[in-house]
Amino acid sequence: MTARESHLVELVDAEGAALGSATVSDAHTAPGRLHRAFSVFLRDPEGRVLLQQRAAAKTRFPLRWANTCCGHPLPGEAVTVAAARRMVEEIGVADVPLTEVGVYAYYAEDPATGRVEYEYDHVLVGDLPIGVHPEPDPDEVADLRWVAVPMLLGEIESDSRPYAPWLLGVAQRLAASPLAAHPSRADGR
Repeated sequence: MTARESHLVELVDAEGAALGSATVSDAHTAPGRLHRAFSVFLRDPEGRVLLQQRAAAKTRFPLRWANTCCGHPLPGEAVTVAAARRMVEEIGVADVPLTEVGVYAYYAEDPATGRVEYEYDHVLVGDLPIGVHPEPDPDEVADLRWVAVPMLLGEIESDSRPYAPWLLGVAQRLAASPLAAHPSRADGR
C-alpha cells in the first residue's frame, strides 16, 4: 500500500484536460489536487453491481463500501488499461471489457485519516462473465456484495455513512446511462 502512494497520477483541469502529474500522496494531501481517476462497476447477468468494502489498511475511507474497484491511471495511460490492471490487483478478475458511462468530479475529506479525494472520476461498467468468480486481495478488499442499483441508491440516500463519498455520484452516472438498460452486455449490442 505504501509503495502505491509514490505512484504518479495525472493532474487535470475541471474539463479533464491533462495539466501535469503528482504523486498519489501529494494529490491526496489537503487541500488536494484535481486528478484523473476511475471507478469500475462489474455487473452480473441479473444487472446487480458488485460492491467492495475497502480494506482497513486503505489510506482513504477504509472499511467503507464502494464500487467494484477504483484507482488512477498513470499520466498518459488509457483509463480502461489502468482499470483492467486494478481489477486484477483488487478483485482477481481479468479480461472484462469496460465501457465508460460518464464522469463524476468530486471533492471529499476523510475525517478519520485527514486525506482527501479530489477526482475527475471516469465511471466504467463491464459484465462479469458467467462462471467467473472474484478472488479479492485481502489487503485491498474486506468484503464483497452484490446489489441492484436502485436498491443501492436508496440505501445511500437513507444513510450514506457506510459508503465511500463518491459511490452515490458514480452509481447515479451508471443509472442514468443507456447501458444501465442492457445488463447482459456492456457494449449495448
